[in-house]
Amino acid sequence: MLVEDKGILFVLSGPSGVGKGTVREKLFEEETQLSYSVSATTREMRPGEAEGVDYFYKSKEAFETMIEQGDLLEYAQYVKNYYGTPKAYVEEQLEKGQDVFLEIEVQGALQVKENFPEGVFIFLFPPSLEELKNRIMSRGTETSDLVMNRLKEAKKEIDMMSAYDYVVVNDDVNQAVDKVKAIIKSEHCKRTRIEAQFQTILEEE
Repeated sequence: MLVEDKGILFVLSGPSGVGKGTVREKLFEEETQLSYSVSATTREMRPGEAEGVDYFYKSKEAFETMIEQGDLLEYAQYVKNYYGTPKAYVEEQLEKGQDVFLEIEVQGALQVKENFPEGVFIFLFPPSLEELKNRIMSRGTETSDLVMNRLKEAKKEIDMMSAYDYVVVNDDVNQAVDKVKAIIKSEHCKRTRIEAQFQTILEEE
C-alpha cells in the first residue's frame, strides 16, 4: 500500500462574504482527516467567535513582530487589518503526512502560491455580486461604506481567479463542499504525487 511522504496543502479563498467559513466548517464535519490551520488577525473579534478557534487575535504591534521574525507563511492587509498564517504549524503537519487546509483571503492565498507553489488553490466564487452584497449585509456588522468597499475589493479579487487551480461556485453549501471533497480525492490520485514511490518499488524488484 502506497503512503505519500508528505501531506497536501489545500488553500480555499475568495471574496469576503462568499461563505468560506461556512464551507470550511461543513467540510470539516465530513472530512475529519484534515488539519485546519487557524490564521492570525488584527481585526476585532466578532460575536460568537473564539480565540484559537476562528483566529488568533493579535495587536498590530504583535502581528508586525511576527512579520519581522518570519513567523508567517503568508500575510495580507485587508480593509485596514492584517491576516496571516503561522508557518510552523503548517510545515510540521505536512511533514507528518497530514493534509492542511487553509481558509484565507485572496491576497494571502497569492502569497502562499508564490512561496509554496505545490499547494492546491481553490477559489470560492459567489453566484452573483448581488448575492455577495446580500450576504455581507446580512451579517449586520458592516456599515454601508464598508459594504461598498468590500464589493470593490471583491471585483478585483475575482479578476485574480486565473491564479487558482480550481473554482467552486458557492450557490449551495452542500454542493460546494462535495466539490471540494472531490478535489481533495483527485489530488491524492495524481501521478506526480506518487510516481516517486512507484519508482522505488520497481527498483526493489
